Amino acid sequence: MSTPSPAEMRSVLLDLTRRRGPAKTVCPSEAARSLAPDGWRDLMEDVRQEAYRLADDGLVDITQQGRAVDGRTARGPVRVRLR
Repeated sequence: MSTPSPAEMRSVLLDLTRRRGPAKTVCPSEAARSLAPDGWRDLMEDVRQEAYRLADDGLVDITQQGRAVDGRTARGPVRVRLR
């Protein structure tokens, strides 16, 4: 299995958030599972980093308990929401 590119990760994250809608969130693991059903855990950090870049670009929010946070400094699970 080849590692998905950053562009593929971005595409999946954006597709999932768009399908879910602006009031809902997705877990980064959903994107990782979509990209690599058997090896998704190995992708988690890369998918999270790509989600943070999408937030930097103003396309999504990284959230915890419904509030936007900086994913790079947040502790614990985060979710991704369309901005």
